[in-house]
Amino acid sequence: MSDKVRIVEVGPRDGLQNEKTPIPIEMKLRFIQSLVDAGLHEIEATSFVSPKWVPQLSDAAEMWPQLPVGPKFSALVPNLKGLARALEVGVSRIALFTAASEAFTLKNINMSIDQSLDVFEDVVCGFREKMPQGWVRGYISTAFECPYGGRIEPKQVVAVAKKLRDIGVDEVSIGDTIGVAGPEEVKALTSALLNDVPIGSVTYHFHDTYGTAIANVAQALELGIRSFDSSAGGLGGCPYAPGAAGNLATEDLVYFLDRTGLQPNIDKLRLARASLEILSSIGRPPFGKAQLAQLAASETCPR
Repeated sequence: MSDKVRIVEVGPRDGLQNEKTPIPIEMKLRFIQSLVDAGLHEIEATSFVSPKWVPQLSDAAEMWPQLPVGPKFSALVPNLKGLARALEVGVSRIALFTAASEAFTLKNINMSIDQSLDVFEDVVCGFREKMPQGWVRGYISTAFECPYGGRIEPKQVVAVAKKLRDIGVDEVSIGDTIGVAGPEEVKALTSALLNDVPIGSVTYHFHDTYGTAIANVAQALELGIRSFDSSAGGLGGCPYAPGAAGNLATEDLVYFLDRTGLQPNIDKLRLARASLEILSSIGRPPFGKAQLAQLAASETCPR
């Protein structure tokens, strides 16, 4: 198993999409540049979704050409209309979003899982025509439990992952959307997935609603998984548990990996400072424990 761990920073997209306070494009660009300066070079920057549904990311087409040169940037693309907008500005790495729960997809996108996959197949085909060397990620939300439908069996997740792979998705990001999973559930799901999906094509996207995200990362690492999503400053709440923590904080992930001996090449203090302006603008204190510790140690912790 490789000791190189891949971190996909999702703060600029997943971390901001549900925030009601408008964030200026200049602030978003400073945030992204700070993440790059800290050493993060794979970043999901925005989403080409309808501005009506996600006004926070309505500046996607304007922002994309202004992103720093060098890092691998990706964008969420929900449908063919979003794909057309993304291709106009040269997006070469896209992400699609479905779920392992029928109740969740029906509630959120008014489609069944199979209907969403039919849409995605058209999106992937259209994308490959224009970007033959492009890269596609498929998100599988509610992989452990659904806020509407309850517990999810591993076989449900595997079935969706296989279908995504069949339509040409390069990797699947397995999401614990409401942050309830524990290590044993991660073990069971991973074991099931790896019977049908190459290990290098699996990423985990943990939320830290109940404080189990790092324990889940540790379990996934033991099973050979080497790719994880996270969000600087813990940006992105859990909409199904008001007031609870959302995404796994990148600072916590980086610190854990470093102490585990995997040593990601990331400047921890720069990373701790990267989200401060955004957090201040939306009225939230720093969330990640490692971020708070780094800031306190550098005597810059906001009070």
